[in-house]
Amino acid sequence: MSTAGGRTAASLRARTSDDVPVDIPRVPAREAAERELSKPMYHENDPSFLERAIDRFWEWVNDLFSAASGATPGGAVGLVVVVVLVLLLAAGLWLRLGTPQRTPPPEGTLFDEGPRSAAEHRTAAEAHAAAHHWNQAVQERMRAVVRSLEERALLDPRPGRTADEAAAEAGQSLPGHADRLRAAAREFDDVTYGGRTADQQAYQRLSELDSAVERTKPLLSGAAQGAAE
Repeated sequence: MSTAGGRTAASLRARTSDDVPVDIPRVPAREAAERELSKPMYHENDPSFLERAIDRFWEWVNDLFSAASGATPGGAVGLVVVVVLVLLLAAGLWLRLGTPQRTPPPEGTLFDEGPRSAAEHRTAAEAHAAAHHWNQAVQERMRAVVRSLEERALLDPRPGRTADEAAAEAGQSLPGHADRLRAAAREFDDVTYGGRTADQQAYQRLSELDSAVERTKPLLSGAAQGAAE
């Protein structure tokens, strides 16, 4: 009897030790799971950092367009129309104003080549105008104006003279054209050093100024001083 009872008690103890689960606290269990999941074998197919960054970026873009299309009349179609209009406006400003300059360009000289006559500069200007190269046409026509004044002894030939200097000096003997000469000098500087784009109207203004200056008689130095006073 005692032997059978001992066997029964031993059997119960063995079954109890096998069947009853071990009660592990929650925090150590979580830490153990995190250590297990951090092993490289579980992350071999995970996306790289760059892939995750790209995915986040496109998610952000998608959210942005979704929010914009929801706020724009017409939804997504209205948003596309707005974007196209903005791009067209930016392109128009770029063509009108030219390439933006980071820093103001230094003031340069009027003539960048060897001496040529006013007639040669006019011929070059007309050739550029015929090809619709308005920047070069404006430059050559302004050089023709200044060279013509030098040939008429209204300006002293001086290497390194700028367009502004030439206009200011010529305006003293041709006061009736002083404003137009200064405007032509600004046009030359904007095209040559300011990244602006000339057009046919700009060239036409310079051509008319060239013809007008050619026909105008200069004031004598004393008369010019009196007109200035």
